[in-house]
Amino acid sequence: MNLFQNAKFFTTVNHLKDLPDTPAEIAFVGRSNAGKSSAINTLTNHVRLAYVSKTPGRTQHINFFELTNGSFMVDLPGYGYAQVPEAVRTHWVKLLGDYLQQRAQLIGLVLIMDARHPLKNLDIQMLDFFHITGRPVHILLSKADKLSKNEQIKTLSTVKKMLKPYMERQKISVQLFSSLKKQGIEEVNEVVGKWFAEHAEIARSNLIESPDIEA
Repeated sequence: MNLFQNAKFFTTVNHLKDLPDTPAEIAFVGRSNAGKSSAINTLTNHVRLAYVSKTPGRTQHINFFELTNGSFMVDLPGYGYAQVPEAVRTHWVKLLGDYLQQRAQLIGLVLIMDARHPLKNLDIQMLDFFHITGRPVHILLSKADKLSKNEQIKTLSTVKKMLKPYMERQKISVQLFSSLKKQGIEEVNEVVGKWFAEHAEIARSNLIESPDIEA
């Protein structure tokens, strides 16, 4: 089952105070032009659910999409280069940072990296920044179709080796992904599906352990 199939746009926000009340959500993030919007469109089987632009940094708001299981997928602003005024950039860097570290409903992060240029400084900073939440990260090495099969295998192996120090302190997984070839969709569904299932189980356990006590 494709968890992302039939995802529907829910709302867009530009301030934390406007964040909707959701049961649980996973967020997509990545460097500008890493292929995030294309990955979301491919996973949801929708041509323009997430806006794809040749100009990096066009997504400047937090966009919420409702999934078929009642949970939510969140498209976050790209980080890095963006042709926007400095005041706008400063605002959305703070918005992104506060959301990632303070959002209680956020149960996991899908981090998009261009397979040809993985683990750049800003990607490492994102891993370090998100680490304090203790929540899992799943990395999509996007645009894998730009690499030969041998290059894909080598890149995946290299990235896994580089991530070992992070894997010791945080739950991190990584895979190859191609929007053009629709490669890796099932793996993303499996990983994110487990996140939602584990979250639901924890919520049920907490409810059983802490029932409402009537006076």
